[in-house]
Amino acid sequence: MYDGVINVYKEKGFTSHDVVAKMRGIFRQKKIGHTGTLDPDAEGVLPVCLGNATKLCDMLTDRTKAYRAVLLLGVTTDTQDAGGTVLSRRPVTCTEEEARAAVMSFTGTYAQVPPMYSALKVNGQKLVDLARRGIEVERKPREVQIFSIGIEELSLPRAGITVSCSKGTYIRTLCHDIGERLGCGGCMESLLRIRSGSFLLEDTHRLSELSEAAAAGDPERYLIPTDRCLEEYEALSAVPEGDRPLKNGNPLDAGLVRSFEGAEGALYRVYDSTGVFTGLYRFSGQKLRPEKMFLARPEC
Repeated sequence: MYDGVINVYKEKGFTSHDVVAKMRGIFRQKKIGHTGTLDPDAEGVLPVCLGNATKLCDMLTDRTKAYRAVLLLGVTTDTQDAGGTVLSRRPVTCTEEEARAAVMSFTGTYAQVPPMYSALKVNGQKLVDLARRGIEVERKPREVQIFSIGIEELSLPRAGITVSCSKGTYIRTLCHDIGERLGCGGCMESLLRIRSGSFLLEDTHRLSELSEAAAAGDPERYLIPTDRCLEEYEALSAVPEGDRPLKNGNPLDAGLVRSFEGAEGALYRVYDSTGVFTGLYRFSGQKLRPEKMFLARPEC
């Protein structure tokens, strides 16, 4: 079984689940998961976890994302993107200065109402399934953070924008909300994810590249080791006496770690005395306690 993360370029027409399904065929293993849904018409960065790295899915999903999008003013749709059914067309009478001000006004924290066409669940049912049946339900606003927003190109009724934001932010809803603030409506015409945490667009690999590598007998060519995805956490190495508790998944006394001065509550990457990555540990009460284990199987 392969363990690690691949920075996949998700192409138009594929769902994130489609990408996972195709990768299961390429790598001939079931234990694969993605780290954040991209709509079928969206493109760009989609980190995919294999083997024991699937334990990272929740952590990688939580990280900051960055997008490049095209906002189309004057048009609203049921899906809030250009692929949906048009609900209204209104003239765009604002000036470029007013459009710029409206876009930039969303920098910071704002309460965003999730779209009906989304995978969020209400009373156990996906909103998208309800929307397809013509049912609209009340959604509670969720606080999202727009860390930065920039206008790359402005030629009304279109604006090319780049957005860095917190997890759970819907860029098509942001486009819709900008349009509403300007009084003409708006939708998202295109979307490209350019960053997810530390994974960058320029380092992505298409499914065709992965297939070619597998056909050449080198399926691991683009695989990033699990521990490299956790480099923001300090690395610790156990002394030989610490190998047994590590491999058994037990807490590790601070004295069994080389040159360690722990900070209470902090997370650390922990390696055994031979340099094998064992897991992510949290320091508490003078012990390193396992948070996520990445050994293939415990050994005594």
